[in-house]
Parts: sequence; structure tokens; C-alpha cells
Amino acid sequence: MTVLNKLIHVSLITLLLFSASAQAVDIENGKALHDANCLRCHDETNYTRENRIINSYEALRKRINDCEIMAEMAWFDEEIDDVTAYLNSAFYHFNLEK
Repeated sequence: MTVLNKLIHVSLITLLLFSASAQAVDIENGKALHDANCLRCHDETNYTRENRIINSYEALRKRINDCEIMAEMAWFDEEIDDVTAYLNSAFYHFNLEK
């Protein structure tokens, strides 16, 4: 195997590892972040009311991002993803399969 081929293989493996970890969400972390921060402004009835205004996973993530900005929490994208995944798992149940 040439040095170039080894470099290509190492690069591909590294890329695969980073892309796999970037897509993983941590629902337990999402719950912890939610409980410590989001419940200061509203309770869980916002997610269970009959006429809720969030009707897609994308809208849910956008709302969490907007709240994070307004509350000046300075979360990373991964933390927003974790909270979105937690709320979807616990309350919204949006189908993520395309």
C-alpha cells in the first residue's frame, strides 16, 4: 500500500467517525438541559396541549433554537439537537423517517 493510499484510508475512516458522532443525539442530556433551563419559563403542558403550534421536527428544533437565543443560554448545536430529540421522544413523536 502506498503512502497516498494509506493517507486516503485514514482520511476516510476519520471522516466516517466524525460524521457518525455528529449525528448521534443524547436524549438523557436533552432531558437534563430541558429540566434545568426550559422549565424556568414554561411547564410541560406546552407540549401536550391540543392546539400546539409545533407540527414538525424542524419547527420544534427552530423553536428550541429561538428559545435558546432569547434566554441567552449559549448552547452548542449538539445541545439543541439533544433537547429537540428529548422533546420529540417524550411528547411530540414526529416520524423522522423520510
